[in-house]
Amino acid sequence: MNAQRIFDSHSIHLAFTVPAHSGAVKILMLEDDQRLRAIVIRRLVRSGHTVDVAGTIEEARWLRSETSHDVLILDVMLPDGDGFGFCGELRAAGDWSPVLMLTARDAVTDRVRGLDVGADDYLVKPFAFAELEARLRALDRRGPTDRPTTIVVGRLEIDPASHRATIGSRELELTGRQFSLLEFFARRADQVLTRSQILDQVWDWAFEGDPRIIDVYVRALRQVLGEEFGGPWIETVRGVGYALRPAPAGGPPA
Repeated sequence: MNAQRIFDSHSIHLAFTVPAHSGAVKILMLEDDQRLRAIVIRRLVRSGHTVDVAGTIEEARWLRSETSHDVLILDVMLPDGDGFGFCGELRAAGDWSPVLMLTARDAVTDRVRGLDVGADDYLVKPFAFAELEARLRALDRRGPTDRPTTIVVGRLEIDPASHRATIGSRELELTGRQFSLLEFFARRADQVLTRSQILDQVWDWAFEGDPRIIDVYVRALRQVLGEEFGGPWIETVRGVGYALRPAPAGGPPA
């Protein structure tokens, strides 16, 4: 294993590498727990990956300005801020590299906040390394998405960075989860999405509650969207799931 020293005015970052293989991933790990960091790096490098390390958000910003990464691992609690804020900062700047939030906090509100600011996945400490690596491989396969600053479906406009959604001049009042669900639908407008897909992306792949919770949120979203001319509507595709449809010329179906 080789360790390349990278200097800036504040600290030293170690970029750990081994000869690359076809499944190698270049990772930025933002984590201030040195013991955990050392264990994860050792295992990742043994698997053939390259890891850039940062202990603070300032260091992570510098690394992002100097090089590119396939996947980012962001801790939540950091000396100079939190991973949520840094993830939101990246998204607002148009950086849609895959992000995995890594944290000791297992509250639903934290998972929702991570998804709301643009994180792609969430892993709670303590975790099995095999699961971490599987999630990293999945994120790498997905790759960065060239996401527009504003998502437009008919007269519906969604700004993920500012967490605002409007239909025409009317601003929609949405909870965090409702916003995440609407954004997920809008990014895949006119696609039929299964309940499993929705749960995996908007809730959590390990969600163990009643999947019918999706139906509750869809009903609430329909009420928020209303039946305005030019606004989208959510279609129920029986036996499959839901699809967000751009409004036809005559408005949503009765």
